[in-house]
Amino acid sequence: MNPPTRAAAPDEARLVAALRDGRDEAYEELVRTYAGRMRAAALRLLRNAEDADDAVQEAFLSAFKSLASFEGKSSVGTWLQRIAINAALMKLRVRKPIEDGDVDARLPRFVGRGVFEERVAPWGDPSEPGLRDELRARVRTAIDRLPEGFRIPLVLRDIEGLSNEAVAAQLGISTNAAKIRVHRARQAVRALLEGTWKEQCA
Repeated sequence: MNPPTRAAAPDEARLVAALRDGRDEAYEELVRTYAGRMRAAALRLLRNAEDADDAVQEAFLSAFKSLASFEGKSSVGTWLQRIAINAALMKLRVRKPIEDGDVDARLPRFVGRGVFEERVAPWGDPSEPGLRDELRARVRTAIDRLPEGFRIPLVLRDIEGLSNEAVAAQLGISTNAAKIRVHRARQAVRALLEGTWKEQCA
């Protein structure tokens, strides 16, 4: 999945310098340029618009407080997005602990050497615009059906673009555990997509 579109990034060195000088127009530019992307990331994790808006506000406050420590090792957009993800994950933890849940029932079943137990239904040509949009919608729905312990690592890895190491650090698990959860989540999404496609074609 491609990241959501956003306004073109401004000259970051100029913007960061203006922010450190405390210029109001720089803060306005920062919010205008990056808030949409940050909200989209928070919303994918929280699945609640009000909570996502709160997470973005908290992320900006945190960013403003830690601006002096920004070293420019990543882009301003990436830095802000990571802060928004942290804020969203904190909200999730306050709601309730992120539980693994049961993903086994959603995984595809195989027989022999990686052969699907049930024949895979054809999906048609994904290059067709209508089918491509429908497939994206189905993927989002399938991801939302995953248990939180698998949905969140998948969103962080495949949608937000974090490395396995970064996913592990965000969730407080080992890198190997992060890899396993992402892999199993991908398998489950594939199985869920096959199920809904078969229902439509039946």
